[in-house]
Amino acid sequence: METFMKILVLAGGLSPERDVSLTSGSLIAGALARKGHTVCTADLYTGRSIHGGEPAFSEDPVPPYAVGKQIPDLAALMAETGRGARRIAPNVPALWREADAVFIALHGDVGENGQLQAALDMECIPYTGTGYAGSLLAMDKDLSKQLLSRAGIPTPPWITCKLSAGIEKTVSLVEKEIGYPCVIKPCSCGSSVGVSLVHDHNELLSALHAAAVYEDTILAEHMIQGRELTVGILGDRVLPPVEIIPKAGFYDYHNKYQAGCTEEVCPAHLTEGIVDCLNDVTRRAFEVLRLRGYARFDYILDTDGTPWCLEANTLPGMTPLSLLPLSAKADGIDYDHLCEQMVLMAMES
Repeated sequence: METFMKILVLAGGLSPERDVSLTSGSLIAGALARKGHTVCTADLYTGRSIHGGEPAFSEDPVPPYAVGKQIPDLAALMAETGRGARRIAPNVPALWREADAVFIALHGDVGENGQLQAALDMECIPYTGTGYAGSLLAMDKDLSKQLLSRAGIPTPPWITCKLSAGIEKTVSLVEKEIGYPCVIKPCSCGSSVGVSLVHDHNELLSALHAAAVYEDTILAEHMIQGRELTVGILGDRVLPPVEIIPKAGFYDYHNKYQAGCTEEVCPAHLTEGIVDCLNDVTRRAFEVLRLRGYARFDYILDTDGTPWCLEANTLPGMTPLSLLPLSAKADGIDYDHLCEQMVLMAMES
């Protein structure tokens, strides 16, 4: 017997990834509505529905939202709303209390660092994805790499730096401890926001200034050369690996969310032994970081066949170009069923 639910889809938020989140949220809400559920969409930060207007539970179809080419201007959003840095709009808690479950379609900031999860836990509201502890551990790239490394899971050598200590001091430290080529990334952003590939001194200076826009703490990581892979996990089921091949540059924000910029091969053309290794590492990393429900792990496969784990994504994108839905589809799980399964897993946890 089918059970239909009232589901609140939370998206947007005060994050550089808000446009990605709004796109994910609109598609998730549409899928759940097609499954017969009563759905409400709300922007966590503004309190409005994804397409504007007052949020309300409805069985009506939800039109898609499209990711823009540019990272959103959060300063302009704060000025426009007059809400400052207050992350949760006043009307949102009343909406989640009315729902049977919350689908967290947020990316970055409080949606992914455990703070929203903790607030929902305090009110015993079921929600999709990982709990507050695992969310915190996975979102902080330094913490997650420490845990992965101690568990024997290969992850590229790295250091963390505070940019407030001075750019020149940071440059000197990165050159001494990591060297070139390296990758510079904010410690707690996703969607490759603020990430740069660095090959020399001048590129390093530019990369640090770019990362400083988003966060004071940055991670400098040795660049592993090889094939870029990602592996999703749904419950205890590891999904087929995806190989990511950007047509130009690297898998940055633009290449992730603009059609035609990247080739995705799923299942990736890998030997059975490497697939088994990826599956094992993914399961272990999922457990080490205390994740639940679903996640996606990014890897570089080097020429020796070693998969180097870069990071975990506890709330992977659900846009038309996102990789978890692609991987699930290759495993026989269509988009609508995937979204519903995520909610059902939340109700069981």
